[in-house]
Amino acid sequence: MDAMLDITRLKPYRAKRASSWDRSGRNFDFVRIAPGARKVIANLKGPGCVRHVWLTVAMDHVTDRKKRDPHYLRNLLLRVWWDGEKKPSIDCPVGDFFGVGHGYVATYQNAAFSTTTNKVEEGGRAAFNSWLPMPFRKRARFEIVNESKNAVSAFYYYVDYQELPALDDDVAYLHAKWRRENPTDGWAGSRPEQCAWTKARAKGKKGINLSGKGNYLILDAKGRGHYVGCSVSYHNLATKWWGEGDDMIFVDGESWPPSLHGTGSEDYFAQAWGMQKVSHMHSGMSFWQSDLSRGWRGKYTCYRLHLADPVPFTKSIRVSIEHGHANCLSNDMCSVAYWYQLEPHRDFAPMPPASKRAPRPD
Repeated sequence: MDAMLDITRLKPYRAKRASSWDRSGRNFDFVRIAPGARKVIANLKGPGCVRHVWLTVAMDHVTDRKKRDPHYLRNLLLRVWWDGEKKPSIDCPVGDFFGVGHGYVATYQNAAFSTTTNKVEEGGRAAFNSWLPMPFRKRARFEIVNESKNAVSAFYYYVDYQELPALDDDVAYLHAKWRRENPTDGWAGSRPEQCAWTKARAKGKKGINLSGKGNYLILDAKGRGHYVGCSVSYHNLATKWWGEGDDMIFVDGESWPPSLHGTGSEDYFAQAWGMQKVSHMHSGMSFWQSDLSRGWRGKYTCYRLHLADPVPFTKSIRVSIEHGHANCLSNDMCSVAYWYQLEPHRDFAPMPPASKRAPRPD
């Protein structure tokens, strides 16, 4: 149905919110989270559907801003459980969940997320928004885990949701998982400059990938559901172009070649001839740290949303992408996969400790 026309129809739900408003009536509209502590920010009774999440964080020292945690967006975790499950369906560092990697803040928007800041910087302040629907039948539990050595001096949040009479049986749950390979196992070894795509066409085993083995893994899920997108953060350690990695999506255990086989990294992110500094509704870049004076060395976060073209699976799905042509590059890669599925879900990417999540220095 046309969205503009649908807004005229009466709604069968009650809109509600869990937020950090000051219960005393003063202006301290935030919560504090001690180092190593966990804070439940929403514990909602179903059936219902979360439609919007907003948050912002201050981790600056009261008197010395230099003591702030520059990696707080990796050290704070967002975890969400649906209907009393034992393992969270959403398990991501806060910054990466909202689509910006490397512990930086930046301003961008797409059909599912937006972030805004006055200054692009590592460990800066920003507003983070998500509009991905998050349905639940009995209970929704949102938790923030502070794995920083610093206290969260102020954590502000909204969790806007709808109280519904019921959910249909075919409504699936949102899942989001972060993972990292630092570095990826590229065959160019210690000389990644030799992996320019023109040289990677050499005959023999190197330069040819006819299996998908060794690809960077974005998602490996089992069950029934549909994949709706990802963000992938690259720290390119070479000066050469880091793309030319084909995307390969294997559905329901199929062998190579998969049903969805792409032609290059920028092609999967719906761009061409390299990447451009744009953030469109379904594809683009949320972060870019390179002036190209050193070639393509630097940090990037790219995204592709499949909201208009989800990829269904009935048994399993494996979403992967080459790291450089035929997996030649050894770069730092992180990603968040977004998908809907019926429970139970497979925990394919257990969260590494905070020390293993820290971004590489610029």
